[in-house]
Amino acid sequence: MAKLSHSDRALRTAIIIFLCIFSIVALVPLLSVAAKSFSSKLAVDSDQVAFWPVGWTLDSWVFMLKEGDLWRSFMVSLASTLTGTFLCLLVNILMAYPLAKKEFPVAKVLLLAIVISMIFKAPLIPYFLTVKGIGLYDNPLALVIPHTISEFNLLIMITFMRQFPQELEEAAVVEGAGYFRRLFRIVLPLSKASLATLGLFYAVVIWNQFQTPLLFIQSPQWYPLQTKIRQLISDENALPPMGALFDVNYNATTLQSVAIVFAVIPILLVYPALQKYFAKGAMIGSVKG
Repeated sequence: MAKLSHSDRALRTAIIIFLCIFSIVALVPLLSVAAKSFSSKLAVDSDQVAFWPVGWTLDSWVFMLKEGDLWRSFMVSLASTLTGTFLCLLVNILMAYPLAKKEFPVAKVLLLAIVISMIFKAPLIPYFLTVKGIGLYDNPLALVIPHTISEFNLLIMITFMRQFPQELEEAAVVEGAGYFRRLFRIVLPLSKASLATLGLFYAVVIWNQFQTPLLFIQSPQWYPLQTKIRQLISDENALPPMGALFDVNYNATTLQSVAIVFAVIPILLVYPALQKYFAKGAMIGSVKG
C-alpha cells in the first residue's frame, strides 16, 4: 500500500475529526432522550437529567410497552416497511434492468424523463389530489404505494447494472436464457451489495415517513409509529391524565421519551446486519456513470 503524503494524512485526519464531531453532535439528542426515558419523574421535573439517567427506573418503559396502541402502530410501521421495501426493490429492479441496456430503444427518453422528474417535483396539492383520486385516502396502502419509485435510487441501480460484466450475460444467452432468467438467476445473486444499500435507503424512508400519513391517514388504527409519537407529544389526551401520574414514577416527558427511543431501536438493530453490504454498495456508480 502506497504511503500517504503529509497533505493527504492531514486531510484524512481532518475528515476523521470532523466526522467524529458530527457523530457526537448527532448522538447528543438521542442520548438525552434515552436518559430521560430511564429517569425518575422527580429528576426529569427538576431538570437534573443530561446524558445519563438520574433515579434509574424502568417504570416508563413498562407502562408504554403495555400500551396496545403503541404496539399496533409499531406493527403498522413494520408491515408497511417490509412490504414497501420489497415492492420498491422489485419495481426498481424491473425498471432498471431494461433501462441499463443499450439495445432498449427508448431508454434515453425514459432516463431524461426520470431526471426531469427529479428536478421538478410535483406540487403538494396535485400530489394529494392524485393519491386521493386513486383511492388511497385513509388507506394503509398510502404508506407504501407513494414510495414505490425513487428516481435517485433508480438511477443508482441503472448505473450498477450498466457496470455488470456483460460476459456473464452473454454466456447465459448462449445457453438460451431469456431476460428474466438472466436477471433473477445471474444479475440479482451478484447484486447483494446494491440491493442491501437501496433496501436500507427505502426502509429508512418508509419507517420514518411522517408527511405521507399526516396527509392521507385519518383513522388512528392505521397510524404508523411516527404519527403515533407525534400524537403522544402534541395531544395531551393521548397520555394518562395528570391526576393518574401523581402516584407513579413517570410523567408525560418520560413517556414521550420512551416512545421516541422505541421508534429508533429497530433501525439501529437492522443497520449492523446490513453494514458489510452497505459499505460495498455505497460506492455504486462512483467509477463511471
